[in-house]
Amino acid sequence: MDGIKSSEFFFLVGGLRWTIALAVIGLSFGAVAGLVIALARTSTVATLRRVTGAYIAVFQGTPLLMQLFVTYYGLALVGLKLEAWMAVAIGFTLHASAFLGEIWRGSIDAVPRGQSEAANALGLSYLTRMRSIVLPQALRISLPATIGFLVQLIKGTSLAAIVGFTELARSGSIVANQTFRPLLVYAIVGTLYFALCWPLSIYGSRLERKLATAER
Repeated sequence: MDGIKSSEFFFLVGGLRWTIALAVIGLSFGAVAGLVIALARTSTVATLRRVTGAYIAVFQGTPLLMQLFVTYYGLALVGLKLEAWMAVAIGFTLHASAFLGEIWRGSIDAVPRGQSEAANALGLSYLTRMRSIVLPQALRISLPATIGFLVQLIKGTSLAAIVGFTELARSGSIVANQTFRPLLVYAIVGTLYFALCWPLSIYGSRLERKLATAER
């Protein structure tokens, strides 16, 4: 490739792999915790609703950069020194769990209440009602918003560079400093981000239109 060596380009691709890995880790573990939060937010126990509401408010109301600082530097201050990749993985998991929990809470609330009332009338337990009736419909409703959040999460992984984690953005910074060609390097970095995020954005938009059409 004109302007940078092949080894430098593959170094950027290596950073892209870590970006994808970090997004997948954050989404996967965040999804599990987010489901628990969504169920707590829609429960009849007021304490659970208040506690999870406060949790969501904290993570939605503070910058992701600050959350990563806390998980990396803050935990070290109390004697829990973590590797950079572990700290940012925890940070992105907590961040994702709050946003996904609220997305899925809204999707659960969007399922017609009459279906839950009918399930209650049939004597179905809470777990059976959620597993067989509510959650499958809520998942379908939440898919466009979940994909949109994944796109934001992928772009947000660039903030992990601030604690020394070498993902795509930090890889670009390293190569730019070595080659003295920041415009070219960051154009490649931007293209890689675009190639990763744009198909997801298109897919999310198509899903949203499809669901809107099906509801008419």
